[in-house]
Amino acid sequence: MSRIFGQIAQIGYVVRDIRASMDHWVANGVGPWFYIDRVQTDYFRHRGIDSDMEMSVAVANSGDVQIELIQQRNDAPSAYKEFLDAGREGMQHVAYWTTDFQALYDRAISLGYKVLQEGCIGGEQGRFVYLDTEHEPGTVIEISDMSGPKGQFFAYIREVARDWDGNDPIRGQV
Repeated sequence: MSRIFGQIAQIGYVVRDIRASMDHWVANGVGPWFYIDRVQTDYFRHRGIDSDMEMSVAVANSGDVQIELIQQRNDAPSAYKEFLDAGREGMQHVAYWTTDFQALYDRAISLGYKVLQEGCIGGEQGRFVYLDTEHEPGTVIEISDMSGPKGQFFAYIREVARDWDGNDPIRGQV
């Protein structure tokens, strides 16, 4: 996969209790966590159909790899809901980041990849797509646009994690 998408930048976990998951990671030395309750999406589509999915997200870095925790907050259609409904919890996807989202998206589609879900956060430079690649749990591929504010925020999180001394482990209201 890396020949097509580049380096894995993020590992995404779908969880039932985001607070307990953050606490677990903090106890194991990963943090600080940046928590966002009820992420505002510009749009979200699951299997080509608009969905009013609501989620809370927490992100932290372990070295150059970002760990993302996702807790869906309603029963709207999504890959996260499908994952949990199948009795799973834990690693659901790996993400590749790009500053040329459309080119990588088009390349993936031209190679036969199918869209599982997609959306946008914070404007056109905040697009993301999950490709329908799950062969076994944790093998969904996400492509995420880093050319805008999201990329700057994620770079900040990586820098803060490098010098983190264990204080203030969860930032944001949980």
